[in-house]
Amino acid sequence: MLIESGSTLYTYPISRDFGFAPNPFHGICTLATCKPRIRKKAKVGDWVIGIAGANLKPIKRKCIFIMKVTEVLTFQEYWEDQRYILKRPCRNGSQVKLLGDNIYHKDIDGNWIQEDSHHSNVDGSMNNVNVDRDTGSTENVLISDFFFYFGDKAIPIDLESIGYGRIRDYKKTYLVPFGNGEALISKITSEFKNYRNTVIGDPFHFIDSHKRVNQETGKIT
Repeated sequence: MLIESGSTLYTYPISRDFGFAPNPFHGICTLATCKPRIRKKAKVGDWVIGIAGANLKPIKRKCIFIMKVTEVLTFQEYWEDQRYILKRPCRNGSQVKLLGDNIYHKDIDGNWIQEDSHHSNVDGSMNNVNVDRDTGSTENVLISDFFFYFGDKAIPIDLESIGYGRIRDYKKTYLVPFGNGEALISKITSEFKNYRNTVIGDPFHFIDSHKRVNQETGKIT
């Protein structure tokens, strides 16, 4: 079933699109860092749409990705699951490997380990600000095997139909039969049905895949 009874649509602005959050590679789209409030609340069957924010002027207010949540794991489960080893980062690998988002797990004492990644310091050490923001309020990782990722080929969609205006964090829309949110999802998934689970366009900031980000300052280094 495309849209399940009682499901919710979460729509949020994306200020940085590296291919890290979300991570659309290897045929699976994951949201494993950033947006903790969405990761905490979203359940299997819910939908997530990412809209290009003001920083991404050429594609501003266009849809970067849409995904249906088909699995929710904890960070530790995500790390240990053999299906998602390819999502682990490798800082001397390809651009895709540089942006691996499977970065959090715990040591035997229950302390967080942050793998050398897009969210680490330049020298590869743990960035405690990013650790706190990513793990502080939830350990959930959202996973999808039903998604459409447009990247720098982001598409225009009818944001007014779901009341998406000036959004700081996210817009929550309850999906009811024949409602505007359902119509929006149905239109996108039908129009691009031949591109399901593929990277249609490169991430907007893919050229800077080697860089790191500090979520507190937004600084890219």
